[in-house]
Amino acid sequence: MTQSARYTIALALGLLTAVPAVWAQSAAPAPAQSPTTPPAAAPSVGQTWSPTVSQSAPAGSTATTLDPAQTEGLNIVSKYFNDLKQLKGAFLQTNPDGKRLRGKFAIKQPGRFRFDYGSGSKMVIISDGTYLAIQDLDMKTDDRVELDRTPFRILLRKDVDLIRDARIYEVQNVDDLIIVTLADRSPDAPGKIRLFLSKKPELELKEWVTTDAQGLDTKIEVSGLSRTEPIDDAQFKPSSVALQKIQ
Repeated sequence: MTQSARYTIALALGLLTAVPAVWAQSAAPAPAQSPTTPPAAAPSVGQTWSPTVSQSAPAGSTATTLDPAQTEGLNIVSKYFNDLKQLKGAFLQTNPDGKRLRGKFAIKQPGRFRFDYGSGSKMVIISDGTYLAIQDLDMKTDDRVELDRTPFRILLRKDVDLIRDARIYEVQNVDDLIIVTLADRSPDAPGKIRLFLSKKPELELKEWVTTDAQGLDTKIEVSGLSRTEPIDDAQFKPSSVALQKIQ
């Protein structure tokens, strides 16, 4: 897989600050128009999901002052991630150039997750709770970084508190939808993540959109979700094939 493809995959999961800087310099996709709000989602993997976004509260360029309703929304989202012990399902990724990639994922607290890309790709992104590995099993490459240096640390830590840990740019808390745009407080972590959570029939993460330092948006939609289906802890251990030293 090319550096450009690996860059795009890392970007989609909010990992741009976690991969080598050379990717951002030599493999970044061409600039594209970044919409204020994402377009209505096409049918996602296995179901239809179409968020309704208020035009009166777009994602801003600076952090916002929170009103009581926004504070409540952030507390609800923080509790959702604190209560989320495990989750697995399918994902559909839409890149800035419109290309779509599909795959499966599994998340298990604290801090463990795995994203397997389909369609013949042997790209895998794995976290064992301490380190995150971006592996290409074809090229036998294995780029690693501490999980605490990625945006995932905000959402998958043991004690999630978005008000405390994140820079908040937008909160929409309406009848059936919560939207939160946030960024890491660290100046070394550019870009934003926009979360979409459906409130009916129960609160559930439906998609997220990452915006990189160049303003390019990449969307991940999830579906077929299960919180009870068994998840083997062994899948969060990086493959030994990708650990072979490149000659």
